[in-house]
Amino acid sequence: MDWKEDYRRKLVSLEGMAKRIKSGDTIGTAMAISMCSPNVYNAILDRAGELRDVTILDAVPVRPCKLYDPKFMATIDGHINYLSAFFSPGARAQGQPNNADFLIVMSADIGDKYAARSDVYATMVTPPNKQGYVNLGLTHFYTHDAIRKGRKSGKLRLAIAEINDQMPTVLGDNWMHVSEFDLFVENSTKIPAVTRKPPGEVEAKIAKYVLELINDGDTIQMGIGGIPEAVIAGLEGKHDLGVHTEMFPVGLQDLVPKGVVTNARKPFHRGKTIATFCMGDQALYDFINENPNCELHPASYTNNPAFIAQHPNIVAINMALLIDFSGSIASEGMGYRMISGTGGQLDFMIGSYYSPGGRGITLLSSARKLKDGTLASSIVPELPQFTPVTVPRTFAQYVVTEYGIADLRFKTVRERAEALINIAHPDLRGGLRDSLKRKLYMSK
Repeated sequence: MDWKEDYRRKLVSLEGMAKRIKSGDTIGTAMAISMCSPNVYNAILDRAGELRDVTILDAVPVRPCKLYDPKFMATIDGHINYLSAFFSPGARAQGQPNNADFLIVMSADIGDKYAARSDVYATMVTPPNKQGYVNLGLTHFYTHDAIRKGRKSGKLRLAIAEINDQMPTVLGDNWMHVSEFDLFVENSTKIPAVTRKPPGEVEAKIAKYVLELINDGDTIQMGIGGIPEAVIAGLEGKHDLGVHTEMFPVGLQDLVPKGVVTNARKPFHRGKTIATFCMGDQALYDFINENPNCELHPASYTNNPAFIAQHPNIVAINMALLIDFSGSIASEGMGYRMISGTGGQLDFMIGSYYSPGGRGITLLSSARKLKDGTLASSIVPELPQFTPVTVPRTFAQYVVTEYGIADLRFKTVRERAEALINIAHPDLRGGLRDSLKRKLYMSK
């Protein structure tokens, strides 16, 4: 069948799309910017009274929607429920221990888990090109795996593409043919730009220490957050950096023309910046749009620790919430409250651990201020009960706060604790040393 005829045959209204959802379905959706618009979700949520046991599964939502309103979702509990693989600020109110459940994933295996759970999969894409291929736009991540592996297993019943003519085209292994989808919905909506306030004093101090650990020619990966972006802002003066990462770094468009990022020394995809999704400002979107030197690939490829480890001198830079005396790193939640998710942090920490000359760097503010104004240390003797360990202590290496750098890799538990206390908040070091003596030097 001619692809244009196939496309016309599959084109439906929002209401027609929503009518294809069945009770018991799990609806997997693409991540971040390539998630569907609120129009698609609302069309499905409007059918809640007709449906039972439907689950909507997403990760890193960026568009406000009543799916993330806990009061509304409580009214349709049991009809349609929310499941996340990575909470973002807009979805946290829904998260554990409240209404929503959480799917435990790493970026490298998230496609397999979506394929195993999704009866329906929906994503936002560009209009088809002349050959009948749609581009997955600003997020690839798990879309190939969710659809193709779901089809192969027989689990996936319905693949839905929301066609948005405002979605940028990003090159790489980021295309799918019209024939791979069952339904198309045309809906032109603005692409959200994600901006954050400039780094503060603490972030700037941490970034300054991190820059001491980055050398010319290194290949870098950076996670989401104010501190990694402060590092990006300080990279001027470095040369021939490569980028093999999960998310295109904000500010990439400024680093390439200055020769800070050239990707010239990478053993794979030389000359190209490789990622699996993009979430940034309009300047970044304009830079990567149809840029031959910027590519998106599935996370099962970019985030495979074995592949990462084949890149010499890879530097993985990610944020954390807490770290205990032994080096166990918690980045996604505290106690029973999930805040984000594992993402690619574990993938890149393992990959950098085995990379020749690789460095895994964990960033955290030394302390946080509680509601009563007191300080709580981010370096703790032990993690609170039920706190998920994002990176096992086995793979911990550099830890950076605004007070310095601790290298844990070749240290014992006691040596690690002492090194971490040395970069803790000065007002809290005494209490931490008392805990160290009680818990790890009990015979003295």
